[in-house]
Formats: sequence, C-alpha cells, structure tokens
Amino acid sequence: MTDPRDELSAATKRYRRTEAAHEAAREAVVAAVVAALRQGVGPTEVERLSPFSGAYIRKLARQNDVPAAPPGPKRAAR
Repeated sequence: MTDPRDELSAATKRYRRTEAAHEAAREAVVAAVVAALRQGVGPTEVERLSPFSGAYIRKLARQNDVPAAPPGPKRAAR
C-alpha cells in the first residue's frame, strides 16, 4: 500500500509546477475580457465566451474603468 504522505507530496509538487502557468493563463483571460469589453463586446457575450461569471466580469470592468454601455438596444452578437 502507498503511504498517503508520498501521494500528498507528489500532488503538492504537481500543483506547484502548474501554479505559475495557471496564474499566467488567468491573467491573459482577464486582459482579453477587459479588451473585449473596451471594444464593445457586451458583458453577456463576454460571460458566454470566458470562464468568468457576470458578476466577476462587471467587477473587472469597474476595476479597469471600462465605461458602461450606453442605454438602448444593443448590437446583436455574432
């Protein structure tokens, strides 16, 4: 039988090896979300295309001074 400490140690090593790559990927998605919002892609479509919730997308928009969409009908999604 395998010692659970060995399994835990191995899992921790795998986690630490992939942690930096995961953080870099998250930062890239955040940048892409902000860029899409700034270019007029609506938050609903951004939510559909990203791994983030609508609430988090709104938070990112506020943190990055993305102006709110003007009132009225929105352009159709592609």
